[in-house]
Amino acid sequence: EVQLVESGGGMVQAGGSLRLSCAASGFTFDDYAIGWFRQAPGKEREGVSTLSISDGTLYYADSVKGRFTIVSDNAKNTVHLQMNNLKPEDTAVYYCAAAPYYGPRSIARLSHFEYDYWGQGTQVLVSS
Repeated sequence: EVQLVESGGGMVQAGGSLRLSCAASGFTFDDYAIGWFRQAPGKEREGVSTLSISDGTLYYADSVKGRFTIVSDNAKNTVHLQMNNLKPEDTAVYYCAAAPYYGPRSIARLSHFEYDYWGQGTQVLVSS
């Protein structure tokens, strides 16, 4: 059974940090890219960052470049999203997802349509 389990969400003041984790199981981790997406109330789901497990290709949305860092712990089939200098506009439910990886162009758009498996989401609330 495929599972993606997010953890690490919570409430933080603007300028603070959080570290999200996504623990994956039930599929061949190396064959996939793990992405982070977020969805705020009344808004569309937005791609935040993604990382290919096999070759380390990664992408960030412009809105988080320089503030968020995505890394993998392949020994634990886990991907982390370190979020620094958080802003109120980062408030959303954050989801991790897995997409089969066919090369950098297959994940460059950070489109949720490319991702087959999804976690249940974790809430991030940034207060001003």
